[in-house]
Amino acid sequence: MNVSQFRSGFIAIVGRPNVGKSTLLNHLIGQKISITSRKAQTTRHRITGILTEDHAQFVFVDTPGFQTKYLNTLNRSLNRAVTNSLRSVNAVLFVIEAGHFDERDRQVLNLLPQNIPVFLVINKIDHVENKTELLPFIQVMAKEREFTAIVPVSAKQNRQLDVLLDAIRPCLHEGEKIYPEDEITDRNERFLAAELVREKIFRFTGEELPYSVSVVIEQFKMEGKLRRIHAAILVDKDAHKAMLIGKNGEKLKEIATQARLDMEELFDGKVYLEVWIKVRSGWADNARVLKSLGYE
Repeated sequence: MNVSQFRSGFIAIVGRPNVGKSTLLNHLIGQKISITSRKAQTTRHRITGILTEDHAQFVFVDTPGFQTKYLNTLNRSLNRAVTNSLRSVNAVLFVIEAGHFDERDRQVLNLLPQNIPVFLVINKIDHVENKTELLPFIQVMAKEREFTAIVPVSAKQNRQLDVLLDAIRPCLHEGEKIYPEDEITDRNERFLAAELVREKIFRFTGEELPYSVSVVIEQFKMEGKLRRIHAAILVDKDAHKAMLIGKNGEKLKEIATQARLDMEELFDGKVYLEVWIKVRSGWADNARVLKSLGYE
């Protein structure tokens, strides 16, 4: 194929917390690389997901949900990750929930550049019982900005994602692949392992705890086909440590087991995972600690 016939480019996925950005990324590329949960602010890092087709390569950039409340050092770092991701992309997917648009969404919309194609992705259409309500909502949203296209989808059910890809494709630039065709992310296994442990903390603990937790991979070794991984969970308080351990250590065991199973599926190989907990007070407001954890 002539290089000029191939298209590639970067597409940022933005929106307020908990609108389904990470689920959209995972289903677009057909592989789980960005962690998800029903709790807001699950994604803390810029995650790149790569979809390579015969004639195009889509490089999706999943961003943290833009935080308009609780602006500690961590959340300010997450907001910078969002704005930095908008600087050099070919298009933006602005994701909202079907039937829901408020000032939090508008604040994110106002961040978006005027000189880049912006697609309104109305997610979670499977949650709308009366589908006739979608058209009036789309008409209202069309007045908020001149979107390149408005595409209702259900990321979780893979509905309309092919329509979304077809809409984005003309925005990609003609040229070579940006990444090798067998790559699905630019993140390494060490990073993905930490994220999978953190996802299980979100899933198996209460509302308060996940926002005071981070995960550090202290050892990642290959022994033949076995990955030996040692992960430290950072918490803010001794009380948080007790919550994570659970009665007779059952909660921590469940977190580690489920994270290991996901790692084995993603890495396509056996994993030995050892997890322990460290108390490090004030880590989310400590710029030096945040930098060591990979936050911008």
